[in-house]
Amino acid sequence: MITIDTHQHFWEINRFDYNWMPEKSPLKSDRIPHNLKPLIDKANVNYTVTVQAHQSIEETKWLLELAKKYEFIAGVVGWVDLSDPKIGRILDELQKNNYFKGVRHLWHDEKNEKWILNSGVIEGLKELAERNLTFDFLARPKHIKYIPKVLEMVPNLKSVIDHIAKPEIANKKIEPWLSDLRKVANIDTVNIKLSGMVTEADHNNWNIDDIKPYVHHVLSMFGYDRIMIGSDWPVCTLAAQYNNVIETVRNLINNLDKDDQKKILGNTAIKFYDLEIPIR
Repeated sequence: MITIDTHQHFWEINRFDYNWMPEKSPLKSDRIPHNLKPLIDKANVNYTVTVQAHQSIEETKWLLELAKKYEFIAGVVGWVDLSDPKIGRILDELQKNNYFKGVRHLWHDEKNEKWILNSGVIEGLKELAERNLTFDFLARPKHIKYIPKVLEMVPNLKSVIDHIAKPEIANKKIEPWLSDLRKVANIDTVNIKLSGMVTEADHNNWNIDDIKPYVHHVLSMFGYDRIMIGSDWPVCTLAAQYNNVIETVRNLINNLDKDDQKKILGNTAIKFYDLEIPIR
């Protein structure tokens, strides 16, 4: 059964300014492919999708170079300025590299929670849709209500919600996350990642039962062919080691039949990101 980690990051601290990291964060050291390779081998993960962590074309190009060098990197979700009138030219250049699969923006860090509805951003999303490129929604619960509005304006956008939209797991809070996400789940073009959950739980005292209700809701709302897994490594190491994160998700879906598990663990990712990997 093929497993694809659809959400992990690389960084070199002196290469780019990762100003979202606190000054004394344990994350502030280089995390590069040779750090991840033994971890995915131990966890029986076959491939990964590398996702941007710095909002620059330079980082995107660096990640694409890494993908050329390391066979386990199946695709890259990079960054572009969606409101740039020259976005078409920029995407032309990035799409020369077959590993470039889509775009993400750090929406949840924008001061204006309605940033995604900016007309320039919507035009950029339309450009992605025309090219069959994907978009990762990096959202918190307060952002979810805007996603249906975006998809009304860009109905053919291939999109995925990162980290199940970051519910407040540590506080055992379900609403309004659940009600708003249910409306999004009714839009059958939207996918979702079972990722980033351990860091929304109590970092020092979480267990699988804390995460289980949220995963249960996602499984019931989204079809198994719209759900993927992701580690959010190395951010996940704030709360758990790589293998623990992957095994937690495997345990939460192990009651599904094998075909549905295959979709969630790998086959959905292959189709969504158009990865050059045979479906098993």
